[in-house]
Amino acid sequence: MDCWYLPRGLDAPAFRDNPGGFVTSDTAVLDTLVDLTAASVDHSSLPPRDFMLLRLAALIAVDAPPASYLANADASEKSGITADDIQQVMIAIAPVVGTARVVSAAGKILRALGLAIAVGEAEMAGDGDMP
Repeated sequence: MDCWYLPRGLDAPAFRDNPGGFVTSDTAVLDTLVDLTAASVDHSSLPPRDFMLLRLAALIAVDAPPASYLANADASEKSGITADDIQQVMIAIAPVVGTARVVSAAGKILRALGLAIAVGEAEMAGDGDMP
């Protein structure tokens, strides 16, 4: 799983070469979270799209930080989640979690997207460093 928005050194693997070992990249923690997300999708009997919609609802419900949305972005994209899907999840759970959580989540998702774009642009520019 090589994400365009997760910077890596030239010799850093997308996944750990030795499961249970150390992650070697500029974004070791985020890489680990992405690995955990991918593994949890693989170990679930739910279709990946349904799984990621439920994960999104849970992130909104717990008022997750932008980095949590970023860590789930690759799996969400690969499962076919669209911006409209995200809006529909927000509409569905607003009566349960409250409007403040939904508005908070919208801002955090936008911040995560902005970070992903900034990191991708930095990589395309060739410097590969986090902004």
